Amino acid sequence: MSDLDIRPAALAHLPAIVAMLADDPLGAQRESPGDLAPYQAAFRRLADDPNQHLVVAVREDRVVGSLQLTIIPGLSRRGATRSVIEGVRVHADERSSGLGTQLIQWAVDESRRQGCQLVQLTSDATRTDAHRFYERLGFTASHVGFKLSL
Repeated sequence: MSDLDIRPAALAHLPAIVAMLADDPLGAQRESPGDLAPYQAAFRRLADDPNQHLVVAVREDRVVGSLQLTIIPGLSRRGATRSVIEGVRVHADERSSGLGTQLIQWAVDESRRQGCQLVQLTSDATRTDAHRFYERLGFTASHVGFKLSL
């Protein structure tokens, strides 16, 4: 896997990232790869925020994975800074190759570098394979999450 490069995403990577976001039953319902305008606007907001890290995994000039890492300063836990990992995606051709582990390890390492005391993530309740994956990497299912669509 030495030919893999995890680096900041560029606007040119957006079509590949959005395609991966849409490449599963949940993503197919909520993503629109045919209309990149809202993703381009979101990309600009992320790029302007130093606490947002959208990265891609590139192999042989091809985007094969992506995730977003958000750094959140806080007051709880004695003023701890935490990070949130979101939007973890691995291209279908690369699943079970160890790429997901490398992406998560990058996020954990970057969280440490940023002074975080806690790394957290959420995963849809139906993604049981993902839950096993995160548990193998040392994450624990410690909370119940809630969402309110606006």
